[in-house]
Amino acid sequence: MAFRCRVGLGVFMVDSPATWSDGSGPATVPGTAAGDPFDVVVVGSANADLVVEVPHRPGPGETVLGGDLTVFPGGKGANQAVAAARLGARTAFVGRVGDDAHGRFLREALTGAGVEASGLRTTTAPTGTALILLTPDGENSIVVSPGANARLDAADVDRDEVRRSRVLLLQGEVDAGTSLAAARLATGLVVLNLAPVGPVPPPLLERCDVLVVNEYEAAALLGAPAPDGAARTARLLRGRGPSVVVITLGALGAVAVDGVRHRSVRPPPVDVVDTTGAGDAFTAALAQQLAAGVDPLGALELAVRAGAAAVTRRGAQPSFATMSEVVALPRAPHRR
Repeated sequence: MAFRCRVGLGVFMVDSPATWSDGSGPATVPGTAAGDPFDVVVVGSANADLVVEVPHRPGPGETVLGGDLTVFPGGKGANQAVAAARLGARTAFVGRVGDDAHGRFLREALTGAGVEASGLRTTTAPTGTALILLTPDGENSIVVSPGANARLDAADVDRDEVRRSRVLLLQGEVDAGTSLAAARLATGLVVLNLAPVGPVPPPLLERCDVLVVNEYEAAALLGAPAPDGAARTARLLRGRGPSVVVITLGALGAVAVDGVRHRSVRPPPVDVVDTTGAGDAFTAALAQQLAAGVDPLGALELAVRAGAAAVTRRGAQPSFATMSEVVALPRAPHRR
């Protein structure tokens, strides 16, 4: 099977392997020598995640005593880069951090995971920070201070690895104009994970090959309550420009819709410890599969399973599984 994807003003065809890239199909993307394109290039945010376990979320004016503060490397962009690299994708990251301890911590986390971080600039603004309250059911509430991430601009993304990446992965934690500049440079697939959701230039959606949103983000992007059924919502969002729309549904898995088909995949049963980073694990796995030549609907199953694996451990980046760990999970039941 093959699927059509827009690149700039052209169209190309990608052959889809019969099986996913997990050992039962092609395990790696051919041609990963030093001068070859990266499989996945992420333009996005890098944050220090400050996590406190609390018995419940505080109400207005309420003080809640929590557990010890734990600091994890995070930020949606850096998370997705690390998750893609852990799955075996040759990955590069473009972003900004501050000249501070958190910035050095994040740079070391990226390079330690095997991510090419020469595109990570150091600036005078403080490193981005996420304040995360984690409740006993594994759910979280997050407040993000963008810091250096808000200074990422079009000049930062004007890089060869952005132009030549097989998959360019973007999120909503940096300026949408910067993401648009990167998308216009890219010659490969463009995946936009619009999280958190915010104003998005119409040309960015039109340049987007695959849009990934959750139900809340989908409704916000539509500017109205989403209709019943994720597939119907996805079809409405396709009218904004993306070739494929993927809607994540938390514990119910995800739905993907292209011009003709749709597919729904449910996750395998797992014990939920911490949902932080699960969406990033999902999106990174989707990008890794696309870079390996799998079509978006075919890539959905491994992406759902990668997200499920991530909720079984604490933290964002520490929770991301290797390909062998994801493959070891039982196959997710799915509906076509």
